[in-house]
Amino acid sequence: MKIAFLMLLVLSLFLVPDGIHKSLAARPSVVSIGSILRLNSTTGGVSDVAIHAAVDDINSDPTVLNGTTLRVDTRDTNCDDGFLGMVQALQFMETDVIAIIGPQCSPIAHIISYVANELQVPLMSFASDATLSSIQFPYFMRTMPSDLYQMAAVAAVIDYYQWKIVTAIYVDDDYGRNGIAALDDELTARRCKISYKAGFRSNAKKSELLNLLVTVSNMESRVIILHTGSEPGLKLLSIANSLNMMGNGYVWIATDWLSAYLDANSLVPAETINGMQGVLTVRPHTPKSKMKSNLVSRWSSLSKKYNHSDLRISAYGFYVYDSVWTVARALDAFFDDGGRISFTNDSRLRDETGGALHLEAMSIFDMGNKLLDKIRNVNFTGVSGQVQFNAQFELIHPAYDIISIIGNGMRTIGFWSNYTRLLSTVLPEDLYSKPPNTSLANQQLYDVIWPGQTAQKPRGWAFPSNAKELKIGVPNRFSFKEFVSEDNATGSMKGYCIDVFTQALSLLPYPVTYRFIPFGNGTKNPNYDELVQMVVDNGFDAAVGDIVITMSRTKAIDFTQPFIESGLVILAPIKKHITSSWAFLQPFTLGMWFVTGLSFLVVGVVIWILEHRINDEFRGSPRQQIITIVWFSFSTLFFAHRENTMSTLGRGVLIIWLFVVLIIQSSYTASLTSILTVQQLDTSIRGIDDLKDSDYPIGFQVGSFAEEYMVKELNISRSRLKALGSPEEYAENLKLGPKKGGVMAIVDERPYVELFLSTYCKIAVAGSDFTSTGWGFAYPRDSPLQVDLSTAILTLSENGELQRIHDKWLKTGDCSTDNTEFVDSNQLRLESFMGLFLICGAACVLALLIYFGITLRQYLRHEQPGSAISVDAGSSTSKRSLRKFISFVDDRQPPPKKKRTMSLSRSSMPTTPMSNRPGTDIDIES
Repeated sequence: MKIAFLMLLVLSLFLVPDGIHKSLAARPSVVSIGSILRLNSTTGGVSDVAIHAAVDDINSDPTVLNGTTLRVDTRDTNCDDGFLGMVQALQFMETDVIAIIGPQCSPIAHIISYVANELQVPLMSFASDATLSSIQFPYFMRTMPSDLYQMAAVAAVIDYYQWKIVTAIYVDDDYGRNGIAALDDELTARRCKISYKAGFRSNAKKSELLNLLVTVSNMESRVIILHTGSEPGLKLLSIANSLNMMGNGYVWIATDWLSAYLDANSLVPAETINGMQGVLTVRPHTPKSKMKSNLVSRWSSLSKKYNHSDLRISAYGFYVYDSVWTVARALDAFFDDGGRISFTNDSRLRDETGGALHLEAMSIFDMGNKLLDKIRNVNFTGVSGQVQFNAQFELIHPAYDIISIIGNGMRTIGFWSNYTRLLSTVLPEDLYSKPPNTSLANQQLYDVIWPGQTAQKPRGWAFPSNAKELKIGVPNRFSFKEFVSEDNATGSMKGYCIDVFTQALSLLPYPVTYRFIPFGNGTKNPNYDELVQMVVDNGFDAAVGDIVITMSRTKAIDFTQPFIESGLVILAPIKKHITSSWAFLQPFTLGMWFVTGLSFLVVGVVIWILEHRINDEFRGSPRQQIITIVWFSFSTLFFAHRENTMSTLGRGVLIIWLFVVLIIQSSYTASLTSILTVQQLDTSIRGIDDLKDSDYPIGFQVGSFAEEYMVKELNISRSRLKALGSPEEYAENLKLGPKKGGVMAIVDERPYVELFLSTYCKIAVAGSDFTSTGWGFAYPRDSPLQVDLSTAILTLSENGELQRIHDKWLKTGDCSTDNTEFVDSNQLRLESFMGLFLICGAACVLALLIYFGITLRQYLRHEQPGSAISVDAGSSTSKRSLRKFISFVDDRQPPPKKKRTMSLSRSSMPTTPMSNRPGTDIDIES
């Protein structure tokens, strides 16, 4: 057996030509893991104790690795000196370890991840840098939540308190830069932004930090995000306190470095804790459990045992403890599946000349990919909660505690969970069993005592001393200066639009420094398309004024919510309509009168046809019958007809006709009342179609979009359009008219028209608005100010402030009530009643068809079969038959016969012969 084993060993050496093959037994007695920590830091010290505590617990439980002893080899690295820390970490990789816990520093984690990929050694890191990903580094396994989730929690807090701009202070390395980049993305998704980013060196001096904070204090944002390590973070808070930056108005939010420091250090100087009152911070959430309580109770003795007696356990300690257990459970599954611990030297680590690069001691873990697969599939409950990786190989259910520093300790004011991505006062683990509720209305945090010992939420901004001044273009109008114009005395801009803008700015949760720049010389209205183009070309940062929102403009810039409704209308000269002695004819048009009168006669004829054979009131001489038709027809107008209808068809037609008469009569009465009691204005223009069909000149306001609209959308020749620059020109050109060099009508926007009509009383709006638009303020694409101002304008509309500003600037005159009345014909047109006439006509035609069908059937039954009309008969026979049929139709139909019931007493029966009694024939229509 010994010989056979030696032969297999020799054979394995020949099968590995690239290097020397070092092999151990499938279930070795000892397995080594490594840890790369910064032992002189708070997190490094806590992690070191947690690793050794986990190793002790694993080795004391023989069921975990079934007799294999786990050993940990720890290497201290310098995170502040990137080069030295990298060299120390690379030296450590020369040892044969099957997994590494750490490193805790993101810069070193980036370097070691490349090496771990080549050596196939799983890296169980708690570095939170979001750019460290298992996609780029397959052997990198993050064992605590990344900064993606931490920054989402911080952004949720900022959005919850409705702060829109923040300042970010961060250490300028991979950890700091990438963390702030993640925060920037999260804030952008919530329509917030980082207004200023202040980075500093990890070994920055106190003077550098002082200058940095002085610069930050001059910024507009008073919400400061602090993403650093514990050492520079505490220095910054101390300096900020000395600069009075921890008082009223300021908001400080520190990332999890602060909670980790306060959790781990039992003796924090009173000066330090007093200098951070009101600061908010976050902590990775670990649910309560018996295992967690057991570890906390043992921590004091464990920290003394491993030379960190001054440190308590923090959230990092829980995650690091579970990281070691993750490796142990994966190793057990690895061995059960036939895994072997073996390493192979990589010949690529020697140069071409054969000289050593001093890295030849590095070995590849041959079955590292198999162990990695086991790590990815672990699933157990540890002291940090459920340890399980998702499809992206991140821990499931990341969550954070939201903490406020108050007094001598910390108070949890709520939680953030990636499960709902909302803030809540409910423990995250209580939410996992329910469907996620993502409604923002459910967000809640407990009350906070802010810096300065105040419970009132800081507004989060102040007017900065060096803020960028926005250049806002404002049209300098020549006419209708009530909307916007330049004050000649002060040089400032004033008007309705300016007041709306300034009132909306006052509602924003941050300051905006701006300067109005007049656009135009004031001698004529400027071109608004050119003003909008100035915003597109960055000549202006925004444009404020009476700027109409059109489709072509929205393709280039963004507009706020409209603050006033607008639309193109037609101004036309009017004259008062004098009521004449023939006013009673005015309610109907000529066509309506003709069709109505004709309908009366048609219905009378139809009723006569249906009643003639059976109703004596519709019989008599031709003269009497014509009089009956006319009398019956027009008497229905007053529902005064005396003739009774006996046929079912006649009654049906009459009911429908009386309904039509009722509608016509009511409409006539209402229209005539309006004509006789309301002052009427008359004009030859009824709407935009009348303008298009004519060849007369049309006026428009200088600078208005109405010119391009009429040319491009309505296809009106530009030669017909006349530019008018003032209300006086409006009135003069309308008074002259098209035949004397004026215009037939003026097309302009409704706000201008309403203001114009408040002064000029002999002009009115013809027809209704033929476009529907509004005025808004123009901003470059994706400007956050555009969104916030839209919200502010809606607030002004809801609280009535917008109407108050309107009433202040746009007062109406005495004649505005009369002139704003739409000029349109009060005559009732045939089109309005066409449906009623069609229904009545259809009823008449249908009744006649049924009547003639029944009559023809009676005629055929009345005539002998031999005397029926023959198809082959001559013309004389056909004429005779036709006369015979007409005579039959004209004859009085005998009354219907009534059947009598035989009486039991014969004496009661009449003696009149049956043939002489009336009603012996059955009337089919009755």
